[in-house]
Amino acid sequence: MTRYVYDFTEGSREMADLLGGKGANLAEMVRMGLPVPPGFTVTTEACRVYLTTGVPPQDLGEQVADHLKTLERAAGRNLGQVDDPLLISVRSGAPFSMPGMMETILDIGLNDYSVLGLAKGPGRERFAWDSYRRLVQMFAGIVMGVDTALFEDALTALKKQHRASVDTDLDTCDLIRLVETYKDIVLEATGEEFPQEPAEQLERAILAVFDSWNTERARLYRRREHIPDDLGTAVTIQIMVFGNLGADSGSGVAFTRDPATGARGVYGDYLPNAQGEDVVAGIRNAVPLQELQRLDPHSFARLRDHMDKLEEHYRDLCDIEFTIERGHLWMLQTRVGKRTAQAAFSIASQLTFEGILSPDQALARIDGEALAHLMFPRFDTRADNEEIAHGIPASPGAAVGAVVFDSAEAVRRAGEGEKVVLVRQETTPDDLPGMVAAQAVLTSRGGKTSHAAVVARGMGKVCVCGADDITVNPRERLFTARDVTVPEGTVISVDGSTGVVHLGAAPLIDSEIMRYFDGGGQPPTEQVPQPVRDVHQMMQRADAVRRLEVRANADTPADAARARRFGAQGIGLCRTEHMFLGDRRELVEAMILARTDTDRDRALQALLPLQREDFAGILQAMDGLPVTIRLLDPPLHEFLPDRIELAVRVARDGALGKAPEPRDAELLAAVNRMHEENPMLGLRGVRLGLVVPGLVAMQVRAIAEAVAQRTAAGGDPRAEIMVPLVDAVEELHLVRHEVNRVLAEVSEETGVHIQCPVGTMIELPRAALTAGKIAEDAEFFSFGTNDLTQTTWGFSRDDVEAAFFSAYLDKGIFQVSPFETIDRDGVGRLVNIAVAEGRAARPGLTIGVCGEHGGDPASVHFFHHAGLDYVSCSPFRIPIARLEAGRAALIEYTPGSDSM
Repeated sequence: MTRYVYDFTEGSREMADLLGGKGANLAEMVRMGLPVPPGFTVTTEACRVYLTTGVPPQDLGEQVADHLKTLERAAGRNLGQVDDPLLISVRSGAPFSMPGMMETILDIGLNDYSVLGLAKGPGRERFAWDSYRRLVQMFAGIVMGVDTALFEDALTALKKQHRASVDTDLDTCDLIRLVETYKDIVLEATGEEFPQEPAEQLERAILAVFDSWNTERARLYRRREHIPDDLGTAVTIQIMVFGNLGADSGSGVAFTRDPATGARGVYGDYLPNAQGEDVVAGIRNAVPLQELQRLDPHSFARLRDHMDKLEEHYRDLCDIEFTIERGHLWMLQTRVGKRTAQAAFSIASQLTFEGILSPDQALARIDGEALAHLMFPRFDTRADNEEIAHGIPASPGAAVGAVVFDSAEAVRRAGEGEKVVLVRQETTPDDLPGMVAAQAVLTSRGGKTSHAAVVARGMGKVCVCGADDITVNPRERLFTARDVTVPEGTVISVDGSTGVVHLGAAPLIDSEIMRYFDGGGQPPTEQVPQPVRDVHQMMQRADAVRRLEVRANADTPADAARARRFGAQGIGLCRTEHMFLGDRRELVEAMILARTDTDRDRALQALLPLQREDFAGILQAMDGLPVTIRLLDPPLHEFLPDRIELAVRVARDGALGKAPEPRDAELLAAVNRMHEENPMLGLRGVRLGLVVPGLVAMQVRAIAEAVAQRTAAGGDPRAEIMVPLVDAVEELHLVRHEVNRVLAEVSEETGVHIQCPVGTMIELPRAALTAGKIAEDAEFFSFGTNDLTQTTWGFSRDDVEAAFFSAYLDKGIFQVSPFETIDRDGVGRLVNIAVAEGRAARPGLTIGVCGEHGGDPASVHFFHHAGLDYVSCSPFRIPIARLEAGRAALIEYTPGSDSM
């Protein structure tokens, strides 16, 4: 019989795949001797069976019943008994943290009879009926599909009737009436009475948590975080402890370090006389956790002791949920906490300094995505934009956007290309699509541990919470702040680092981290802000351990110089076609329109000195480092005016009885002559060099003369010539013969011995599959993964991303776009074949990648383990690639992770 249920005493944190993160960490805290309410976990395997077959595993009910009996014996009470009933919680717990994305149901076991038993004893009546109304609302909304707004409206109406500002102002009689109102809502909405049998409540709650794995918000979160869809969620069943028993009770969330900055100290929120969901939901503004020291010194001291033990045990920032029940502290959850990018680097640096982590372990804890966030710009504090509100800085960064008041509007406007800021009283899990679409989230309630704060930090979104200067009126589609009315569509600026909200678009400036890299990444002084020093420490370690070189995609001397300051070890892709634009377009047009060899040669000769000076400038900027120059790749018609625009001009002249402009007519004829149905697979790359006489010779001569010029000036130019879109070794052989001829000519003319390695891009499936043959003529390979992805998948990137990629992501065909992260199963397999066969034919063959994947963190790990020598990416992605190359050298490779 397959085992589907484990007691907390039987698990450990190593069992997260089976018990989910919550169940595994609860078991770990039990092993550590911390005060955890007893319970058990239903495994992810049971969930997968249910999601696959539509019915729970055959033995699951019996196993749950057996563990429940054990729980009842230990507690000395039975679930839902009339006198002092045992109540339980049912919570989700996926293998990877998905805060707020799935369901929780509390107070299972309450009914019309057991609530009376729970109410016995001094001061328990209000608490009992408050717990019952919570159960009815949660169970009806999650299990029975009742619109929870109906319950919120009923609660709001009752508070208004009694002039109560918060829920705790309602007395026992009010709550008894509210429960009856809630049960009437359930009956009217579903035609079914609220279930009174505790066993039925438990069974249906477990299945509802299983079902919550596939809610829209859960699927959206998994897509964003690249979490596989087939893992399923575990379910933890745990004895309830109550924070809503009065002033000596409460609930809170604690962090062992500040999740926003990484600083050590006491961070978190505490809400007296409340259950845990009240803290996370932000329904009432909590007090800072430090206030607990005054309210309950004994519980505070115990909590601090448990926090220290957990951080020492996990060797990381811990996120902790706890409840105090009449002075007794209970630990309800711990996990490695979500953190901002700044906090990630700060904590890794601190733990290294404290001797808790080795430098390599610290490097493995941070990632390129966090570094990218630190490189984002920030607001210029010298600007005079009006400050209209101030809240809790929950997730740092700077964002500007138009105000919207609900998730649907955020998604709609963002889909039209508008930047938006989602403004809510507090967010709920249903707001996730809007949070993803928005540039920032602003709430009037909640703190650093609210739903908005936790989810925004996890996504790297700017967030300000608890901005009680503002009053949100979603029905009128506006908010007011300090006598300023802000209607929907108004642009505001949200500073997640300071908590300040400005009216209008505040100007942005480069971040300190960007200035550090642009200054060459020099060792910072004591006067430099700590975040810069933390980044420098991690970058030093990454550079020390990485095997992969990092080069730049750069086409101008300025880009090359910046890339070098950012740490580039050469240029992996210099695109010569970018040098044919602007003022030079007329010369390219002349080459294309040439009717004779003489006319074409004249045009090419005019381009030669311009190309030579371009190359000389780039070689100077990268002196002593390799510069891989790609010969002309795009089809020639891309350098001509738009076909439709030309046809309209010629037709308009004809309609007016005028002869068309001779050049327009000539250009239109050329465009029509060169028109291709699929130019991506047409006359481009190496094919151009073989069909257009003199083109390869001109470009190679410009490169060779630039090398000679820089050599004569005392430089150390290291140009490499790369032939694009090779399909067959014969193509490369012909081009290489021409290259060698021109290099020899220039060497003889200048007296400088010029040696430029000649290689090719591997960007077509046939090239990858015949790499052994191609390597006989190629001195290096560089994977053009953009085109290799297009041709492997049969995609035209310009068309498919807008046409159906969102549907493919929704349906789970992709976990991530193959143009964003390398498709390891398809494109990656071609890369592995080409690397193996290329080096078998030419041992020591230098191999790199110059597509956009070269700067993608997950792809860098693949290229490291595939055995490439370097990755090449845009200058601004170089620090990210350097960091990830270091991490790739340390982190064990798992084939298939991050794959399609």
